[in-house]
Amino acid sequence: MRNIIGHSAGLFLAGCIFAFARAAVAQDATQADPAHYKVTFENEQVRILRITYGPKEKSVMHEHPNSIAVFLTDGQVRFTLTDGKSQEVTVKAGQSTWTPAGKHLPENLGDKPFEVVLIEMKAK
Repeated sequence: MRNIIGHSAGLFLAGCIFAFARAAVAQDATQADPAHYKVTFENEQVRILRITYGPKEKSVMHEHPNSIAVFLTDGQVRFTLTDGKSQEVTVKAGQSTWTPAGKHLPENLGDKPFEVVLIEMKAK
């Protein structure tokens, strides 16, 4: 009986560790990286974030729902995805783009600050 209880407790602990690790790997950007992500507006339909990175600064893995990005500065950004693959993107100030929901780790590759406004869509 003791082995069964010990085994069950071990499985429960492993499950908790997995759930915590999963939450730590992909979470809300404002909680995962408050130094770079600030909420400027929120209602039932959208949440608007002001995102600012200094030169060569890097974030942590986090996620966003479907969003519209409006770039305030020119930039060269690398997005590392959960599978370890990465993609580099060049953007221009004033450019807007649709970004589907997903998890990533962004990094400003430039020598100047990088700023973007992200309009996150909320599910109905």
